[in-house]
Amino acid sequence: MSLLTLGPHGDLRLAVWHPVIAAAVCKQQWLPQASLLVCPPLSVPDTHALSGAAGLLLTVSPSWLVDGSPMTLTCVNQLQQRLPAQTQFLFLKEGKPLGRDWTHSSQYQVAAVWSEDSGSYWCEARTAARRTIKSKVMRIDIQRVPVRNVSLETQPAGGHVAVGQTLVLTCLVGGGSGDIRFLWYRGALGLNLETKTQRSLSAKFEIPSVRESDSDQYYCAANNGYGPRLSGLVSVTVTVPASRPVLTLRAPAAQALVGDTVELHCEAQTGSPPILYRFYHDDITLGNSSAPSGGGVSFNLSLTAEHSGNYSCEADNGVGAQRSEVVPLSVTAPKEDRTQLTTVVIVEGLFGILGLLTAVLLICCWCKRKTGQPSARDSVRSPPRPPPRESTYLNTTIPEQRQPIYENVNVGRGDEVYSLAYCMQQEWQPAAERLRTPADGQDPSVIYSGVMKVDIADEDDDYEDAM
Repeated sequence: MSLLTLGPHGDLRLAVWHPVIAAAVCKQQWLPQASLLVCPPLSVPDTHALSGAAGLLLTVSPSWLVDGSPMTLTCVNQLQQRLPAQTQFLFLKEGKPLGRDWTHSSQYQVAAVWSEDSGSYWCEARTAARRTIKSKVMRIDIQRVPVRNVSLETQPAGGHVAVGQTLVLTCLVGGGSGDIRFLWYRGALGLNLETKTQRSLSAKFEIPSVRESDSDQYYCAANNGYGPRLSGLVSVTVTVPASRPVLTLRAPAAQALVGDTVELHCEAQTGSPPILYRFYHDDITLGNSSAPSGGGVSFNLSLTAEHSGNYSCEADNGVGAQRSEVVPLSVTAPKEDRTQLTTVVIVEGLFGILGLLTAVLLICCWCKRKTGQPSARDSVRSPPRPPPRESTYLNTTIPEQRQPIYENVNVGRGDEVYSLAYCMQQEWQPAAERLRTPADGQDPSVIYSGVMKVDIADEDDDYEDAM
């Protein structure tokens, strides 16, 4: 539709209007003899791209945009009539299309926008007749979120790491958007170790092989344009493993004797404190002691004969235990003790031999008693009355003299033998009969006695002594 329109300087111009747009923008006025369609002046001289002040409107959702948030652009038709179905839309930023080409959708979505996406946006609509309508330009600003809650973590946890291991320092932020600049510092003076810029909420810095001199305090900083935010200080302790300890035995003399006190001294030349030392005797734990500031420790032992053997010690500071070499110890009894011990051994040996002999004699006696044991009815008997006997004394003038007669009688069970003496009345004999001639060569005044000897083992025989 070709219409006369008023130009920006009040001059009349012939413009080509889309019927839909003309109906929405121009106003019809009725005159007595004709009708007049009054249209607003053209804002641009291009007849193919018409201003959409009253036709198209670009909107953005959400209204407050921050880094990382999604964004939806909508090209709103503000015309009184709907646009034809064949109308296509295009969204632009700083004059560059956001999409690949024209599309039939009046919306354009962005999954996440960042501060660098800030700029001037608008949309355009194109009809089937290749006529273009343009919306007003809109300024869209994406705000950054300042970083907050910055912290530093270590791996291994706790900041304890052995020499030669890898130390990882991780800088974390609790919130923030956009590109964040991470910085790592060492010591109270803030010696900068590393700087990284990346779009994430964490960054790592590694020390591949730590040394003992790397023990210090560390911290990090994060900045996304609103100023740096610092973490707290984190202490890192580099632990040196304990070296193989040396065990020393200190005795009062060159030869260790029973009763002496021996000092066992164990010391590791290198190693981070505290160091725990353990002492062993033939792999049996004697005790332990700690060195809070490093160095060595001692363990005193009062010697007995059982303390002879092999000794060793162990050093452990949490990184790894190290065992010392084995040190032998021989404990000798003192000379006095050896003499006393020899005497005791001899006496004990004599007592043993005596006990053995005693046992042998008892067995022999028991065997003899077993073979010649009397019967039960004869074990206890009354002593028999001896029969009258003629006196054996010769050449005596004493009449009726009582002469003793001896007899050994076994009156009970056992080895006891009792001697009984009897006095017997002698009959008087005539002198002629009593006088006898002594044998040749004998002294008549000599009295001979005869003794009968019997076996003591025969418990049933009597022993007699006759004179």
